[in-house]
Amino acid sequence: MADQPTSLVRYKTEAGSEVAVLTFDHGPLNLFDQAMFDAVVDNVADLTANPPRAVLLRSEGKVNSAGVDVHVFDGLSAQQGADLWRQLFEDIAHPIEALPCPVIYAAHGLTLTAAFEISLACDIILAGPRAKFGLVEIVVGLTPSMGGPQRLAERAGSGRARELVMTGDLYDALTLKEWGVVNAVHDDVDTAAKALTERLADGPTVAHAATKKIVQAWRSGGIAHADEITSDVSGALFETEDLRGAVQSFLTNGPGKATYSGK
Repeated sequence: MADQPTSLVRYKTEAGSEVAVLTFDHGPLNLFDQAMFDAVVDNVADLTANPPRAVLLRSEGKVNSAGVDVHVFDGLSAQQGADLWRQLFEDIAHPIEALPCPVIYAAHGLTLTAAFEISLACDIILAGPRAKFGLVEIVVGLTPSMGGPQRLAERAGSGRARELVMTGDLYDALTLKEWGVVNAVHDDVDTAAKALTERLADGPTVAHAATKKIVQAWRSGGIAHADEITSDVSGALFETEDLRGAVQSFLTNGPGKATYSGK
């Protein structure tokens, strides 16, 4: 086991774009005990305070995570339980979704409960062929409460979400790709995820952030709300260095030649 349950490493792509890699490395099962939750909260706060141009979440070991250490739940009152979930939304799920850059999750193995819910807060989920996913909270009489059911319903439909949560079954990567939960399955998911993260980091970061804002508006208020905010969100891009430079590059050199600074 590593000294710390997680690590957050920042590096530059060949083009000079900053990428951050958040790795879960907490024993053979990568269980979310209090130390793991605390570490992730600190990492997400670091990313929020100083956002890179893309983020990759991944795990060391045989499994991504076997879920939450049940000791976290032992003896909680209703109010304490509600406070726990509220804090996890405020400190993990919502800040990940609000990061102004693409966030990729790489699942190479078993990905249960909290880890699966964290992946659903990311923009893109990539999986290896042997990855399996589950929201298995029913084994302790609980329902997933870090946003899993609603984010599954958004990606796969409410019927699929209810099936997955109520059965507590494990679902393989190809099944969840068919459902629209997993974006792609790769034999070497770590390599593929790193390549995609770097590719997105080298792109027009402010435009990616605008895309996230528009999709978030749709998630909270439907097409009408997204339409209301798109004009201003997209209009602001015309004063970015990246758009101005890319337009000139297109006019001078044709498509696909622009480089981006993230500004």
